[in-house]
Amino acid sequence: MKNILGREIPEFIEGYGEVKQYNAYLSNKSGVIKKNFKFKTISSQDSKLSTDLNELMSKLPLKNGMVVSFHHHLRNGDFILNMVMEEIAKRGYKDITIAASSIFPCHKGLVKMIEEGIVTQIYAAYISGPVAEVISQGKLKKPAIMHTHGGRARIFESGERTIDIAFIAAPTSDEYGNINGVDGKSACGALGYAHTDAELANIVVAITDNLVDYPNITIEINQTLIDYVLVVDAIGDPKGIVSGTTQITKNPIGLKVADLTAKFIEESGYLKNGMSFQTGAGGISLAVAAQLKNIMKQREICGSFASGGITGYIVDMYKEGLFKALFDVQCFDLEAIKSAKENPAHITMSASMYANANNKGAVVNKLDVVILGATEIDTNFNVNVTTGSNGVIMGGSGGHSDTAAGSKLCIIVSQLVNSRISVVKDKVTTLTTPGETVDILVTERGIAINPLRKDLLEKFKNSKLPIKTIEELREIAKNMTGQENDIEFEDKIVAVVEYRDGTIIDTIKKIK
Repeated sequence: MKNILGREIPEFIEGYGEVKQYNAYLSNKSGVIKKNFKFKTISSQDSKLSTDLNELMSKLPLKNGMVVSFHHHLRNGDFILNMVMEEIAKRGYKDITIAASSIFPCHKGLVKMIEEGIVTQIYAAYISGPVAEVISQGKLKKPAIMHTHGGRARIFESGERTIDIAFIAAPTSDEYGNINGVDGKSACGALGYAHTDAELANIVVAITDNLVDYPNITIEINQTLIDYVLVVDAIGDPKGIVSGTTQITKNPIGLKVADLTAKFIEESGYLKNGMSFQTGAGGISLAVAAQLKNIMKQREICGSFASGGITGYIVDMYKEGLFKALFDVQCFDLEAIKSAKENPAHITMSASMYANANNKGAVVNKLDVVILGATEIDTNFNVNVTTGSNGVIMGGSGGHSDTAAGSKLCIIVSQLVNSRISVVKDKVTTLTTPGETVDILVTERGIAINPLRKDLLEKFKNSKLPIKTIEELREIAKNMTGQENDIEFEDKIVAVVEYRDGTIIDTIKKIK
């Protein structure tokens, strides 16, 4: 059957179960019961500390079919997931579900485990590299569940799934499990995605390469949530932690897109004292921030906060007095890590506080403007950031759907045509973010306003900016690229795309 977005979603998916169909943005606002904490008594004579992975794993209640979790603040420099999974595989356990906030190319060791049935399901907000490719080839036994950052918190807080053992990469810890991400040789900044795991997993293991004397004086996740502390030589490669160091685009087309975006925001009425703002770490998005920085300084505008995954560029705007505070769920570079350690108004937050649709108010709900990217966007403003032009998984929502839903003005920025591929499609390959939560598309060839935003259509009807319909942008692109060939898929569902409220917004099928 088709859902209200025209996507064909079965009522039942083998390896996933019964499907809750997407029925418009947060159509069900009834509350859910937050799962209770699991307590464990530790006496003053008990030690949590271990220096031997093999010895520690022998203490843990490992079993076939268990759910183990990891967080991705070490990004493409992470050693923990591979380290732990190799030990689990060595012991012969099978049918493991991995709940990792994201999967990167450094986790390619999972490919063999997937092929051998050691790992049979993956939950993640973002998947790239060899693991994404092997899932697209249909080799994972059960469909991958691709949720949002806020959706991940919802899944475990509601008890929809239970984490048996969480393994938390801790850049700094004391012997009792007071941990932070801002100190040590593997400092990665905010630990926003690890909070849910620490709070709700049946057993929590903190793994550190920087053990400090008790008490660790900077604490983000505290000792009451940690069962064991394991000391290892290295939890990650710092070069991979800050992989993809953020740079403002130098591409003239990208700079034109950024210029049009900044002018649109200025004319929209949202650029004023007290405004809140989020942008991604892409080159065009950062160029928008650079343009806004100049406008805010000229007009002496001070915003309330900037949020999200924080970059050094956003830190600079804070230091120059353009924002009063920063809300940070993960740090993207060294400057952001340094700021998270030094600036009291650089506030680290959990993924739930950031974006969980089921809690009593997420930070995304207070956003005025968010700048996001797109692999594809269709004429109904539905956005794909999950699969590439070949249909292979190459990303995922992360906070895309969360911020689009919460913000007052969601702007997608993109070149209209890149490598002879149009960003505007008649229908996106995979639907990540529903068009009803997307307001604007800005390209170098023009700006399209979602017809649902009648207020903005009225406001910009006499604007000198190149306002066009999205259908007009689609025709311009088709004239430049020609009609694209359809991607061929088989019938097997290899992944489901969960919206932030747990409904299924789309499925991903095995590529031919």
